[in-house]
Amino acid sequence: MQSKPSQQLTRRQFLLNTALTAGGIVAANTLSKSGLAQASGIVTSEKMRPQIPYGVASGDISGNSAVIWSKCDRPARMIVEYSTNESFRNAQRIVGSAALENTDYTAQLYLADLPTNQQIFYRVLFEDLAYPNTYSAAVPGTFRTPTTGNRDIFFAWSGCSVGQGWGINPDWGGIKIYETIRKLNPDFFIHCGDNVYSDNPILSEVKLDNGKIWKNITTAEKSKVAETLAEFRGNYVYNLLDENVRRFNAQVPLLVQWDDHETRNNWYPGQMLNEDDRYQLVKSCNLLSARAKRAFFEYMPIRFDPNDPERIYRSFNYGSHLDIFMLDERSYRGPNTANRQQVASAEAAFLGSTQVRWLKNQLLASKATWKVIASDMPIGIIVRDGKTAFENFANGDGPALGRELEIADLLRFIKQNHIKNIVWLTSDLHYCVASYYDPSKAQFADFKPFWEFAAGPLHGGTYGPQPIDNTFGPQVKYESAPAGMKQNLPPLEGLLFFGTVKIDSGTQRMTVAFIDVEGKTVYRVELQPESD
Repeated sequence: MQSKPSQQLTRRQFLLNTALTAGGIVAANTLSKSGLAQASGIVTSEKMRPQIPYGVASGDISGNSAVIWSKCDRPARMIVEYSTNESFRNAQRIVGSAALENTDYTAQLYLADLPTNQQIFYRVLFEDLAYPNTYSAAVPGTFRTPTTGNRDIFFAWSGCSVGQGWGINPDWGGIKIYETIRKLNPDFFIHCGDNVYSDNPILSEVKLDNGKIWKNITTAEKSKVAETLAEFRGNYVYNLLDENVRRFNAQVPLLVQWDDHETRNNWYPGQMLNEDDRYQLVKSCNLLSARAKRAFFEYMPIRFDPNDPERIYRSFNYGSHLDIFMLDERSYRGPNTANRQQVASAEAAFLGSTQVRWLKNQLLASKATWKVIASDMPIGIIVRDGKTAFENFANGDGPALGRELEIADLLRFIKQNHIKNIVWLTSDLHYCVASYYDPSKAQFADFKPFWEFAAGPLHGGTYGPQPIDNTFGPQVKYESAPAGMKQNLPPLEGLLFFGTVKIDSGTQRMTVAFIDVEGKTVYRVELQPESD
């Protein structure tokens, strides 16, 4: 694990600050000459002040910039104060946008020109727009900016939060894997999709095989599949009811992408849900996904692209050792079919031509030692959609066909341009798999060998293992799910996982590990970077 910087906010300090500010000890009703909130006691009744019920979050950390997110309980203006020291000495203060009804009272603020390789301490407060000079208590958070020099990089990734009806169970400790990750203090966390399960209602009780009862916190919005914008928003609010998630968000920056369950299982553009009686109000996945994406952008600390406001694929630089490329394998795909098309076409698209061109250009321009591709879904593990259709690239053994033509073209491009040290990270499967793609064992062999690591779920049913497609020669080096395992095992079985990556600044070696909900490392491998 990386060493802790001297200015790192300790867990004790962070929790103390959170408790003090949430309790109203820091009252932002008076401002100093520098414009910063000063502790002056409670001068307004607590119920009159704006509230921040779901905490704060940071995300899209890259270079010297970051996005700060929060949500108020009423129309209010977001204010962020930040500093390189915990005492907020010489802090900067930025007045941001208004949190209004049209964004469900969420707001984001973009911080630029931050110092590199620094622990940044920030706090968010809201000024009531109906009652000027009435402020919320400040809620703190922290993150570290990337270095331009030599420093170890340590981050985590996973996906699939609150699926298959397994919700927040306070008796079990809530969504406690987030606390396990937070204690490791990663530089950032890549969420590979299924941030919420908008198509999985949460019931108050689930009967287990042993006769015991799993008890969930419930809300009205999670009582049915999401169809309205309010219901999609309610799925994000549900996860934020968990204190582990809120504590995690305040300390670990997020890099997020989406997959299918933010909208509906296995959806694709143009799909109609005429056979799914759960959807009474909306049958069009185009409409459902538009509402789902709106809620995703409102509740995630994600950078807004003014030239393409709904774009999710993007890249991040984290110093000389690491570039990260976040894909969107949902918005531009063709329909789920038998996936056996012999030529590339719109029907066989997965990333889509525009995104593929962007990824090629990004990889070609990257100067970083390691290039991590964060993918919604795995490449060579078969994910079916019904009896005859497929959900991802893989379609069964044999030559590259259908969506595999797209990945074959990309892999060939990487080889032809001598692009080195590419690692794929993904989730989706609800178990862990480490796969080495070996061209000497592949049906399509015109590519450089590479690793793919799938980790999950964060909180949901455990599945697996799933069959392997030999087209690109994946060799399974580890999988957490034994053959014949009962499917949809509950969280209390302990088969919840995330992955970690450490890049050593001296040797530039990458160490990848799978870790379970209790913090036990179940697999580790060290990758040596390819030299010139």
